[in-house]
Amino acid sequence: MEERIERDKIVFGLRPVIEALREGKEIERLFLQNGLTGEIAGELRGLIKELNIPFQYVPIEKLHRLTRKNHQGVVAMISQISYQPIEHLLPSLFEAGKVPMILVLDRITDVRNFGAIARTAECSGVDAILVPEKGSAQANGDAIKASAGALHKIPVCRSANLKKSLEFLKESGLQVVACTEKTDQPVYSVDLTLPTAIIMGSEEDGVSPEYLKFCDKKVMIPLLGEIGSLNVSVAAGIVLYETLRQRKA
Repeated sequence: MEERIERDKIVFGLRPVIEALREGKEIERLFLQNGLTGEIAGELRGLIKELNIPFQYVPIEKLHRLTRKNHQGVVAMISQISYQPIEHLLPSLFEAGKVPMILVLDRITDVRNFGAIARTAECSGVDAILVPEKGSAQANGDAIKASAGALHKIPVCRSANLKKSLEFLKESGLQVVACTEKTDQPVYSVDLTLPTAIIMGSEEDGVSPEYLKFCDKKVMIPLLGEIGSLNVSVAAGIVLYETLRQRKA
């Protein structure tokens, strides 16, 4: 399904994109045309590498769908939210005397699910949402609308390497808990009053196998009907409010 493009949130052309990067604009998506060459294109690639900006090579047809104007082989989509590094945010939570609760979204690609989860996370006291740079829903107008504005209130952290970020959380004293049907341990039986990072997996196939192996605990939501799974935003709500119940008990 083609992503919805908000025309006032894109920058196109080599020089305009270079200037946007130099001005520190938050980039949600950056697309470069396959085989893009030239001196200015080389300057752009050097800046992308220097700033560690995630980008993607795409066919020219993709760029034409984003804009029919003279894009010169590059289109950037400006983020509507500001991302924070989890490595900077987590120490501040401990310094503030909090027991951190971090929600990790592994390949949640539907913007409405992303927004709905963010709304529940903000309402239930989650300290931050952690998402991967690639393979994650865009924080666009649809996501912000579905979140009822929560994406402007709750910190969102974006990781170039989600496994390394999870290792950082674990080394910092958080238990990593995966919500998955591949266990018989109900979420109600796990102590969520501890510093915790909860992983919710993709709409298609759940939490990635490598994260299931890495996590400290796996929990499931009991299902009594014939349908074998819940919508991920509903599942996230159940787990987050079980966490809140335990912490308020």
